[in-house]
Amino acid sequence: MATPSPSTTDQIAERVERLLLRHAELQRTNALLAEQVAALTQERDSLKSRLSAARARVDALLERLPPAATPVTKEAE
Repeated sequence: MATPSPSTTDQIAERVERLLLRHAELQRTNALLAEQVAALTQERDSLKSRLSAARARVDALLERLPPAATPVTKEAE
């Protein structure tokens, strides 16, 4: 005995169910990606702040160095 083929309505219902599952999966993926973006943005901002502080320290150290002596050339001797 042959099984009857699914009706058009059944086929549409099955496709809608698959689309709903895919939509829910994409929403979860999107939420995870949004969390990663937020975490990476926070990390970037922290690194930029640390870099700025390090530059300020290097600049302060450079200001404390004595001026470089002018090198004597053979022509000036």
